[in-house]
Amino acid sequence: MRSGMSRSDVLSLYRRVLRIARSWQAQSALPQDTDTERKYIAQEARTLFRQNQQITDPESVKRCIEECEARIEIGLHYRNPYPRPSYLPPMGLATQKGRKLRAQERLRKQAKPVYLQSHDET
Repeated sequence: MRSGMSRSDVLSLYRRVLRIARSWQAQSALPQDTDTERKYIAQEARTLFRQNQQITDPESVKRCIEECEARIEIGLHYRNPYPRPSYLPPMGLATQKGRKLRAQERLRKQAKPVYLQSHDET
């Protein structure tokens, strides 16, 4: 991937996601599931692309593009459009002696997969 992504590259990625949404078939093969998942893919793309449209920092743009590409590949591979959750117990990351909650929060943020960067922790 080139380090500098142009507007046309980002729009091309957006169109690719919308094309995937139009041709998406749910794994269950039920028409209502297919329709629900197609709507989810299109709505998620619109929301995230609009949310990130003001980003101008090349490094931030690159991270957003990597997240989008990772979510596309994972979604196509597992035939599931929803982000795969990452399960970490609340204090499950190893720390050195004396570190507390702030260190755990920092480690959890670092352990968050690239395809979940735009999602808040729930």
